[in-house]
Amino acid sequence: MSNLVEGRTGEWEVVIGLEVHAQVSSSAKLFSGAPTAFGADPNSNVSLVDAAMPGMLPVINQECVRQAVRTGLGLNAEINLVSVFDRKNYFYADLPQGYQISQYKQPIVGEGTLRLDMPDGTTRDIGIERLHLEQDAGKSMHDQHPSKSYIDLNRTGVALMEIVSKPDMRSAAEAAAYVRKLRSILRYLGTCDGNMEEGSLRADVNVSVRRPGEEFGTRTETKNLNSLRFIQQAIDYEVARQIEIIEDGGEIDQETRLFDTGTGATRAMRSKEDAHDYRYFPDPDLLPLVIEQAEVDALGAALPELPDTIKDRLTGDYGLSAYDASVIIEERETAAFYEAASAGRDRKLVANWMTVELFGALNKSGETLGDCKVSPEALGGLVGLIEDGTISGKIAKDVFADMFESGKDAATIVEEKGLKQVSDSGAIEAMIDEVIAANGDKVEEYRGGKDKLFGFFVGQVMKASKGQANPGMVNQLLRAKLDG
Repeated sequence: MSNLVEGRTGEWEVVIGLEVHAQVSSSAKLFSGAPTAFGADPNSNVSLVDAAMPGMLPVINQECVRQAVRTGLGLNAEINLVSVFDRKNYFYADLPQGYQISQYKQPIVGEGTLRLDMPDGTTRDIGIERLHLEQDAGKSMHDQHPSKSYIDLNRTGVALMEIVSKPDMRSAAEAAAYVRKLRSILRYLGTCDGNMEEGSLRADVNVSVRRPGEEFGTRTETKNLNSLRFIQQAIDYEVARQIEIIEDGGEIDQETRLFDTGTGATRAMRSKEDAHDYRYFPDPDLLPLVIEQAEVDALGAALPELPDTIKDRLTGDYGLSAYDASVIIEERETAAFYEAASAGRDRKLVANWMTVELFGALNKSGETLGDCKVSPEALGGLVGLIEDGTISGKIAKDVFADMFESGKDAATIVEEKGLKQVSDSGAIEAMIDEVIAANGDKVEEYRGGKDKLFGFFVGQVMKASKGQANPGMVNQLLRAKLDG
């Protein structure tokens, strides 16, 4: 599948790299003990360190370091046992120190790889350039007062992992798939909650275009995108804008841009800074961060099973389609639910019931899997009743609807409502005889060559049995009677 974009003067290739800012799951900030809870009153999660009061010194939060290492291991990346915190100097009203403590030349995590599973069944490896730890800035609000700006320092000093990809993506769809996969891995690891609406996962998108096979073009960076839809819209707009400028004889300016969620357009914010503009230097208040290899090994040994490993098992050992496996593994809770529900059952049938019936019911009700009254064992029990012929697939749908509402297990509902499938050949034959006796004219038409009437007879027998006759037996016995 080609990702090339058609312009007026020929084909263009899109080159995309992402810088994802993921808020570290930690109850305290990166360099202070202030809390990080979302939704607190403005300026209530602020310590003297965060407010940059004179003489206040940063102290590294060990849990944030562990979370960064675990994320690096989850991205198959190199862990740097020695890393350095730097001061990145720039002024913002909501950055009390006048600089951000970040990492520059010596980050905590080096190169890694993230596997993308595309909708067409192909896979692509996207390179990870680095992961570094840094503190977040505060928030300026310009719409609260007609003549004043308000400052909220609650986010100041919150620990972020900046995960920088290589420029390996070639379409907006790939970029969205990358962020979705990265978010999934972070959630499995428990290192970031991935909540884009609350700002704990944001992406800066670097986009350039070039003729296929040529050198990279000049890139622009669109900042702070907090949804997969906005990421795709911003890329599509930027690609069209850049191609039009170049085809009209212009040049792309290297700049930072903002995305307008109302119009779907990007607009220039400032000319793009280079590293020397920030005057990086090692933070004099923080020693180099040294981690023991033994600690890295221990963190690696305790990692949970990650999406790629589970997906390979689901498609390789269980025979699931790539699509079903992708849906099931996106969240850790969903994958665990499936494994428990399908143990000892028909794995494909359980996957089908999960992805169609269960997820459909959850979407309709607005519930999450955690709220659901149907346990994994109960769903497996329902599939077991279909497998052993106790109920038909059609009746199973009614039973499931009852399970979803009441929380009862399938066997109880089948027993209470008398829904057991009739597999008694004598009882089924008696029903067939009644249907044939009542429809002599249609029997003659069928025997005269009108084969399509067979479906009518099946329907009549199923109706007579209130849907409980075993469909396979009905077909077999009915054909023998009609053709006999």
